[in-house]
Amino acid sequence: MKKIRVEDAVGMTLCHDITAMRDGFKGAAFRRGHVITAEDIEPLLDLGKRTVFVWEEHAGEIHEEDCALRLAAMVPVEGAAYTDPSEGKVVLRAQRRGMFRVDTQLLHAINAIGDITICTLPDHYPVEEGARLASMRIVPLVTKETQILEAEALCRGKKLLELLPYQPRKVGVIITGSEVYSGRIKDKFEPVVRAKLAHYPGEILGVTICDDDLTMIEDTARKYLAQGADFLIFTGGMSVDPDDLTPTAIRNLGARIISHGVPAQPGNMTLVAYLDSVPILGVPGAAISLPTTMFDVLLPQIYTGLPLTKEDLIRLGDGGLCQMCKVCHFPNCTFGKY
Repeated sequence: MKKIRVEDAVGMTLCHDITAMRDGFKGAAFRRGHVITAEDIEPLLDLGKRTVFVWEEHAGEIHEEDCALRLAAMVPVEGAAYTDPSEGKVVLRAQRRGMFRVDTQLLHAINAIGDITICTLPDHYPVEEGARLASMRIVPLVTKETQILEAEALCRGKKLLELLPYQPRKVGVIITGSEVYSGRIKDKFEPVVRAKLAHYPGEILGVTICDDDLTMIEDTARKYLAQGADFLIFTGGMSVDPDDLTPTAIRNLGARIISHGVPAQPGNMTLVAYLDSVPILGVPGAAISLPTTMFDVLLPQIYTGLPLTKEDLIRLGDGGLCQMCKVCHFPNCTFGKY
């Protein structure tokens, strides 16, 4: 594009909207793409426009709205949709619940190109239908097409953004502890787990309280697996004390322990394991007394079916300390981003 005197712009194509504000009206007096005529000169001068920006032939440049459309086309996201361009940008909105994923390395590479800016929610973010997921635009009014071509090449064959849907799970819940089994104290975990799992699809096959007995704990887990459980949740006996049997029972089932303990609080002693493809969570007692713990952070990924890895859990350290706000705003906070 080039900047030119209004009087010299007759016959040329305007490459930006020109806004007017008068008599309660605010809007575009001249639209991008308008071919300027001799009759337009006085109205443009009345708007304070001594110069305008017009397109140059064969300049290899693209307007901001066309760039926004190209950026959206290079990042299709199943379960989400882009708005029409507005003020030079497009916004991606969720059309379903799920966990939002971002290829952060690819995002960094695209934003390093120059004029392109793509901002998103954090990776691994749980979202509701209608949530804003990402916004895309270029900074100047126009940019060289080579920048868009470079971004398109980086995204070819890759997924910059994804919205993974939650999948139904059949859950077996096992609560351990002689004090609860004997009735000396009342169990407080069952209402907590039922309330949290109510936000996800599927069913709870049952909740069983076990004594501090390895055979009882293991037999209960096998019973749920035989009923088709594809997610097991244990609580009680999750510390490293010799008397705490739950981690041993999980190992005895043949499960592969991904981690016993994560760099995050509350929920430091969380255990993550897999028995073939069945995820197993060992949930520390903090889940009973606090509104948000690692239990809440890990549930979304488990319900997408995407396996948790040791690297996922290590990344919890950066942002793994809950601020214990008087009113919990999770997930709209610093806690549990990985």
